[in-house]
Amino acid sequence: MKSDIDRLMRERQLDAIIVTGGEEFNTARYYLSNGARITHGSIFKIIDKPALLVCSRMEVEEAAKSGLEVMTDAELGFYDRYKEAEGDSIKATLLHWSDVLSRLGLNAGRIGLYGAWQVNKTIALYEALRADLAQYEFVAEAEGTLIEEAMLTKDADEIARIRSVAQRANAVMEIAWDFIASLRPAGETLLDESGAPVTIGDIKDLARRELMARGLEDTDMIFAQGRDAGFPHSRGEADMPLRMGQTIVFDLFPRELGGGYHHDMTRTWCIGYAPPEIRGVYDKVMEAFDISIEAFGLNKPTHLMQEAVLDHFEGAGHPTTRSNPSTMEGYVHSLGHGVGIDIHERPSLSHLRRDDICQIGNILTIEPGLYYPERGFGVRVEDLFVVDEKGELVSLTPFRKDLVIPLRDDVGTAQ
Repeated sequence: MKSDIDRLMRERQLDAIIVTGGEEFNTARYYLSNGARITHGSIFKIIDKPALLVCSRMEVEEAAKSGLEVMTDAELGFYDRYKEAEGDSIKATLLHWSDVLSRLGLNAGRIGLYGAWQVNKTIALYEALRADLAQYEFVAEAEGTLIEEAMLTKDADEIARIRSVAQRANAVMEIAWDFIASLRPAGETLLDESGAPVTIGDIKDLARRELMARGLEDTDMIFAQGRDAGFPHSRGEADMPLRMGQTIVFDLFPRELGGGYHHDMTRTWCIGYAPPEIRGVYDKVMEAFDISIEAFGLNKPTHLMQEAVLDHFEGAGHPTTRSNPSTMEGYVHSLGHGVGIDIHERPSLSHLRRDDICQIGNILTIEPGLYYPERGFGVRVEDLFVVDEKGELVSLTPFRKDLVIPLRDDVGTAQ
């Protein structure tokens, strides 16, 4: 949580942190600025002192919504430094940062660098910092960073926002289900009320409209049918007509409009009926889902949940990435991941990562799946969970887990 920042700085022996970047969406800056809608700006924080947000004059009002102390780059003398640097933006930034750090009372020490910027500019800035501001030691963490560690657990406000996104995302899933149930079959193809075939693109367009109407945005949803469903991250083909009896993996992971907190959910559907082979695989995935929840325990390593699922699938004869790391079928991914401002955060529910534990305030997915593209199907089911204040795993995804969408004009074909 944000309240852990000073402790995390102390553990890393950091005297200060700087979060910077360009116009790209910047997870670290969004997080520490409490979601302020700024496109430029840097955050300077000295250990055990409040953070300072430095922004352009154009964004003062938006920056003020962060609740942080705000100063403009102009009042801190950046443009004088820019002239002094003869238009060299990197050199001007170094001079400017030195001014800000001195103003904050730090004339030497270890400084952690975080944020998002173009790779070439980031490298150039880092090299210049090390060469020209030798009084400071600039630290660039590769993984398990201070920001990632803070984001591992969510505070009450963050959980409330994710709950809200979850409620809206579940409502959109319900609308998609109801629309598909209203279609009528023509052979194995589904037609709308005008008699036109309904495509994957039509369903995605419907979902995007409904998300926007609820203040959410699509982040490239998955709606993959048949063989495509056998590849976990196949997005599906927009011009493919919906067909009866084929698996559809619908993975919806929207976020607050313009960037913010996510929800992540997946359902697998067959329209009208499910062939026996698919029904059997679906039941095996649902067993894995239940087994993973049974393996959960507060303060227990997250990899134990994944290993319980691996044991289950391997015992049933399905290949996994543990039994065959190069497999392209069977169970080919980890059990889940953290969710927040980024769609993939820690903790990791993988047998390959063994240092994450289940903690109060975690928001995480559980998403077992089995994939057989050459047999023409894939199955995945995913809920988003919060580890609540009682240490219990609580689903934020109440939407039904029925495999078959029965058609209202053809309910008798459902199996």
